[in-house]
Amino acid sequence: MVTALYASILAALMIWLSIQVIKQRRKAQVKYADGGVDALQVARSAHGNAVDYVPITLIMMALLEYNGASLWMVHLCGVAFIIGRIMHAKSILADKLKGRITGMKLTYLVMVALIVLNIVYLPFERMW
Repeated sequence: MVTALYASILAALMIWLSIQVIKQRRKAQVKYADGGVDALQVARSAHGNAVDYVPITLIMMALLEYNGASLWMVHLCGVAFIIGRIMHAKSILADKLKGRITGMKLTYLVMVALIVLNIVYLPFERMW
């Protein structure tokens, strides 16, 4: 299953983002929430954003693959999504708005493409 490759890469990204949160917690000696520490708020935001978008996109990719779309479509969506997520995460952590915007545009583009492709490849004949 091709989606497993992208799930693995994105899980690694999410672990890396989690480590950024841990680093900021240790540095600021904050046990819970963000303690009002800006750098910790930023790290938590970067991680939380990935947690918001990665699962549903992977589900849509897996469904597209399961419903018989060409694997190049799944790969294209996976690569574009990873690029968008990395751009977004690195830009949040570096406080660069341009990269965040580009990363989110790419993320939304992939998600919209997956919505459309999943509807196109939906096996209507087996639904009733």
